[in-house]
Formats: sequence, C-alpha cells, structure tokens
Amino acid sequence: MTRITIIPGTANDGTDLTAVYAENAAANVAFALIFPGKALPRFVHWGRPLTHPETLVHLYDALKPQRVSGALDNTAWPSILPTQSESWIGAQRIDIRRDGRELFCNFAVTAISPAAGDNEGASIISVDAQDADQQIALQWTCELTDSGLIRQSATITNLGDGTLDVNGVELGYPMPQQAVEILTTTGHHLRERSPQRQPLTVGRFEKLSMAGRPDFDASLLLTAGAPGFGFEHGDVYSVHVGWSGNSVLSAERLPYTQGVIGGGEKLFGGEITLEHGGQYTTPWVYGAFGTGLNEVAHRFHGFLRAQHPNLANKPRPVILNTWEAVYFQHDYDTLVRLADKAVDSGVERFVVDDGWFGARRDDTAGLGDWQVSQDVWPDGAKSLKALADYVHSKGMEFGLWFEPEMVNPNSNMFRNHPDWVLRPAPGRLPMQGRSQQVVDLTNPDAYDYVFCAMDHLVGELGIDYIKWDHNKLVTEAVSPRSGKPAVHEQTLAVYRIYRDLKLAHPGLEIESCSSGGGRIDLGILRYADRVWASDCVDPVERADIQRYTSLLVPPEMIGEHVGASPAHSTHRATSQDLRMDMAFFGHMGIEWNLLKEPQEDLDKLAAWVRAYKEHRAMFETGTAVHADTTDPAVRLDGMVSADRSYAVYRFTQLTTSQTYPAAPVDLPGLDPEAVYQVKPLPASLNLDDEGIGNGQSALGWWTADGVTLPAVALETYGLRPPSLHPAQAVLFEAVRV
Repeated sequence: MTRITIIPGTANDGTDLTAVYAENAAANVAFALIFPGKALPRFVHWGRPLTHPETLVHLYDALKPQRVSGALDNTAWPSILPTQSESWIGAQRIDIRRDGRELFCNFAVTAISPAAGDNEGASIISVDAQDADQQIALQWTCELTDSGLIRQSATITNLGDGTLDVNGVELGYPMPQQAVEILTTTGHHLRERSPQRQPLTVGRFEKLSMAGRPDFDASLLLTAGAPGFGFEHGDVYSVHVGWSGNSVLSAERLPYTQGVIGGGEKLFGGEITLEHGGQYTTPWVYGAFGTGLNEVAHRFHGFLRAQHPNLANKPRPVILNTWEAVYFQHDYDTLVRLADKAVDSGVERFVVDDGWFGARRDDTAGLGDWQVSQDVWPDGAKSLKALADYVHSKGMEFGLWFEPEMVNPNSNMFRNHPDWVLRPAPGRLPMQGRSQQVVDLTNPDAYDYVFCAMDHLVGELGIDYIKWDHNKLVTEAVSPRSGKPAVHEQTLAVYRIYRDLKLAHPGLEIESCSSGGGRIDLGILRYADRVWASDCVDPVERADIQRYTSLLVPPEMIGEHVGASPAHSTHRATSQDLRMDMAFFGHMGIEWNLLKEPQEDLDKLAAWVRAYKEHRAMFETGTAVHADTTDPAVRLDGMVSADRSYAVYRFTQLTTSQTYPAAPVDLPGLDPEAVYQVKPLPASLNLDDEGIGNGQSALGWWTADGVTLPAVALETYGLRPPSLHPAQAVLFEAVRV
C-alpha cells in the first residue's frame, strides 16, 4: 500500500515549502515532490524509500541551482511541466494557443490533494493550478501504483471565452546526473524491438510515432541509466506513453540543469480545440525505476496483471491460428480436418484468420464488408456457424479475425460510403497501404456499422476470441465530417469498440495485432488480452523480439507461436525443438499447417504442448527474467515462480560464439538464501548433438539428476550450458531443495 506524507517547511530564502513524499514499501520504491510557494512542484527524489522523509524539505535548498552569468535571474530547475516563465528554454513541453496566438503559461498552484492529515491509504496526488491571466486551468495527477510504477497525466481546461488550441503537452521525470546512457528499440515489419544504445549528451533525443499507432519502430520504453546498465544491474529509469495514437518519447539535458525523460501524445494543429469550459486530458505517462531492466519489467507486468485478473483465473488457452496454414484458401472440409489435428496436438482455441468475408480472396478486395462470404461459405453465416459449432464440439474455443479500422476501396462499404474514410481533402485519398484506407470511426454512422457488424457476428457465431488487426499506417488523417485531424478521436473510438464488445459479451477476449507488433502500449492493453509480437515467427528473430516486448508486456500476454520450417517470413530453416523452445514461456500457439506434417512431428508437438500446460500456471504468475551475458551470440531467459521455489530457464545459441565451449551463464531471480537442484527439462535432456545423447553427456550436470548448488553461486558464477550449434536452445529447471 502507498503511504503519502505531507511535510511543510521554509527555505533559507524564506520561501514557504510543501514536500509530498509517496512510498510503496512492498514495491520498494518512493518519490518526493517539493512545492516552492505557489509554483508547480519539482521531483526531488525517485528511487528507493527514504528513512527520514521528514527532512525532505531541505532538498529545496540542497538542489535549487544558483543564478549563473549570462542567464536569467533564476536558473532553470524543471517542474512537472516546465515553461519559459520558470527559465526553461529547452524543447517546448506545453503548446497552447488562443485564437491562433501562442500563450506563455505561468501556473500558480491553488490546491493540493491529499492535504495534510487526509492521506490514509491514498495513492494519488492531485494538483490544481491556474494561469489567471491566460484563463487556463491545469490539473496534474500523479499515482504510485501497487506494482511501483509512477504514472502522471494532466488536464487542460479553457476558462476563457476564446477558442483554445492544445497542440501538445509533454510530461516528464527527472534523471540523475549519472544517467548518461539511453536504451531504446527500433525496428520494422518482421523485426520489431531491436535494441539500440547511445550516450545522452547535452541536447534532446526523441522517438516519434506518427503513424496513428506506435508502429514497428516504436520504443515501448525509453530507459536512462549509468553506462553499461543491463537486465540485472545498474539503476535505471524508464518511461512509457500509454497511448495507441501518435506519441513521442524524449530525453533532454540542458547545460545548466538536470535531465528530463518523458513523453506524451503528439497532436496535429487544430486536432484539439477547446471552447469555454472544454477540457483535454493527456494519456498516462508511466515511469518505472529499478535496479536493472528486470525490475522495471516486473513493475509493468504487475500493473497489467492487476488490470487483467482473468489471465491468472483462466489458464491461457493454446491457440492454433490458421493464417500460415491456409492463408486465404478457406473451405469447411480443410478447416475441419485442421481442427481435428489441432485437438490431437492439445490446442484449446481455434482461430480463423483473414479471408472469411465479402470478396476477400486476397488482400486487395472485400475489407470492410463484414458479412460472411457465400463464395467460401455457401450458406453464409450458417456455414461458418457450422464450423464454429464443430470447433466448440471438440472442446475448443472459436476465434475470428477482423480488421475493423480499415477498408479496401474495392469493397461495397467504400463504394456505398466513400465519406466514411479519413482523407486530407474531398478529392484526395491518403497514400494506400496494402490496398487499404482508414475508416473514419469518429463518424457515428461508420462507427455504428462497424460495431454492430462485429457485435452481431460475435453473438450469432458464438465467437470467444477476436484477432483484431490494423495493417495501414494512419496518415493524412482528416475526418470529412469534422474537417479536423482525427487521430486522437479515432484512437478513443477504437478503445470504445473494444470496451463495448467486451461489455456486451462477457468472457470475450481480444488480441491486439497490427501487422504483427505495430500497436503495443498500455493504452490498448487496458482492453486487449493479448498482443501479437510480430508477424515473424522465425525463432531466431523472435529471441529478441519477445525479450524486448517483455520489458512492457508479461509473457502470458505475448503471442508466441510454433511455425513451419523454413519460416514463411525469412525462409530460415530451424529445428522443431528450437521453434517450440522459443514459444514456451509466452501465450503458446501454433501457426503451422499441421495437415502437411508427419505424425512423428505432430507427436513431438503434442508432448511439448503438454509440457507447456504443466508449467503455464507458474508462467502466468511468475517473474520474467533475462540474464546479462558477455557473449552477444547467446541469450538466457527464464520464468521464476512467485515464491521463488521453482524456475525454468532457456539457453539459446543464436549464432557461433568466440567462446568454445559455451561460457557459464548466471541464473537470475532465485532466492539468495536457498539451494537449488538444476537439471534439464525432460524434453531437452537427450540432445541429439556431439557428445550429448541418451542421457549421457560430457557436460557433467546435464543428466536427469542435474546438480545442486546455492542460489548465490548460481547467480554469481553461474553454470556452464551445453555447447550448441547455431539456432539451437535447451530448457532446464531449478527446484528449491
């Protein structure tokens, strides 16, 4: 539980001070704010709990910068929303205009909640402020969550008579002076979330997402820390914008003040226009402190798990998705035979992908016509209902693919309602992508059509699960109805469909897919139960895609599928063992035409699915960990049970190493006071490799009995994994004895 303490005081220069200290002892994190007079607060602490918070008011005198030559009378010391009125001359963090004129705000605090003596069990701090001259009100909200995240948002209110345009509000957190290296991710379709590091020098670094979604190049987190920080070591400070539209993440350092990391929604001119009394509220901007990235990830995982209790209450069903099995070639008999193979392999949810509706025989036509195709299903919805009933009769859930936000120009929907499409001008459409345009869901008629079509089909077919796709970049996004840029309202409309479908159909689950991993953020994850990390299921590529996705998303919410070899996306051939190993920790699924596989491979797949089911309850409540390795060719990832009595680790050899045989790897996350027996999982025991086979190994501990060691030794010195050829992996377990 969070404890908030209010501490009054006086600075040496006579300024009245109020310090606010928020601590979550269970999460081992705290932060502190100082309010100097009526000015907006400054963060003066973000890290571990303090032993003497009553002394916090003295941090004002300790940290306030002195006046320097050639500058203003007060040197910049950024508040929660720095402006030029407090000497901030960095990037503009609040952009507001009245009737087209730039406003320079100077906010004065009018109220702080909770007040002294009114903070029992409080976790939220709220600050009301006004710029009386400019007739603008600001309400800033900051919450310390149960998992130890800080999140903040701001609401702008127009108190004046003229129109107020809000063009951007960027919220931030302080960085200590030693945080001079930043980590983000970059990527593209089929290779999302590739890590990149660089020094943070004086100036500004930013990662923009301007495609109406976070997109493949999005950095789920922007992290700052001392040079060389990793998954297990180094104090790190991470931020995330919980928004599925356009956004920015930034890190900035000026020559004479502390650095700031943060972000916010990116708005186009005229997108947010407030009349008298109108309000705009920013998305939540999240901050996570930890020693190493593993602790940061644990905070986000705890937050998401608390929002989705069904993830633990209902074991994650093993999925078969039909896309790479049949693509657009749907027919009842083939899909029934595939469903039979799926049941035999242990599948619990059967998902029919793109191609079931309208004239959708390829990706150039039919999108937006959400009626079951009689070309494929002769009796329309009745025929598809027969497949859904067959799937249900086999004890599986039935899922269906939709792309509700998009339309093909070659569709009845577009021909009948060309005004239902976002476009920059009446006579011009945005550049197409995948033969698609974007439906204007801010238009009530278009919204009702899409929602009612989905709502009807979910009820009529008994759909348990929706795979929700989003394949076109949202560009030149102007609503013909309002004449205004519409990314903000479009994003809110998407959230509303998710919410209303789930309210209308209790138990319905929805996956966020956007050409793979193009829309993953805490905004969509308020409603989505799963994300599709990438359209690439090549296990070598997936090693890092899944690893860096899991910095934000708990593994049980990440779709991790066993695909074919060679992989459809890369044509790389890999072993079935590696493909199954790489799908083991997440929400396991199959993206594979089982009708074409020999029985031996199907039997092996079924055995692995059984092993996954034996472990998934622990995976859904445990802690995801990643080890820091000096060898860039290997990865060590794991899941540790909540009580740290049991763990499963995966050692992956991606490419050849300079080290031969393999160097020892440490096992993070164990109870330092305990002793563990470490041994191969049965499926990995009999490696078909030189010197390893039939339970006999030149590697001393790679036996059914393994080796028993203290956790301290396993974390400090580690143990030596098998030497593997490239693109191989093994699984082993650690059991507290």
